[in-house]
Amino acid sequence: MRTKANIHTLSGHTNTVASVQCQAVEPQVMTGSHDCTIRLWDLVAGKSRVTLTQHKKSVRALLIHPRLYMFASGAPDNIKQWKCPDGKYIQNLQGHTAIVNCLGINADNVLVSGGDNGTLFFWDWRTGYNFQRLQAPVQPGSIDSEAGIFACMFDQSGSRLLTAEADKTVKIFKEDETATEETHPINWKPEIIKRRRF
Repeated sequence: MRTKANIHTLSGHTNTVASVQCQAVEPQVMTGSHDCTIRLWDLVAGKSRVTLTQHKKSVRALLIHPRLYMFASGAPDNIKQWKCPDGKYIQNLQGHTAIVNCLGINADNVLVSGGDNGTLFFWDWRTGYNFQRLQAPVQPGSIDSEAGIFACMFDQSGSRLLTAEADKTVKIFKEDETATEETHPINWKPEIIKRRRF
């Protein structure tokens, strides 16, 4: 870093690179771009190892799971989950009606996604079930179009969520300690996949 020497220029995306994530194991670097692709990079060779093309719109958010060898990507079409090292597709998380700008996760496998319209969606990582939705309140004096959420992350306890928003604020959300099954019911059962016999 002291020499400011450029070691690698990883080229291959054909549009703006909007997100980058790094992990200790291969592939070490993952990037998401407005060219609708995700690239997993081979740093020794200095070129992309895998290009994932399943998104139909620009990929603005990437998130590496802290314990599982998996990652997620967020785009206006949906959120997708992938398995490392080769980006094997796992599942779609659908429901957002806005551009997904950011993703965050805590130790309880709660995945949160923040949208351009100020919405926060909370998902169960394993099943992909969307168990809660919030509309972030706009700062008094701001206009409704300033409701976008551009970054989010959980604190070290995993119980508080911090968001960086277009209304020039950082908001902190905490768990509702009074919530019960009666006040916040989760009426959900996993879908039973019927297999056809041939």
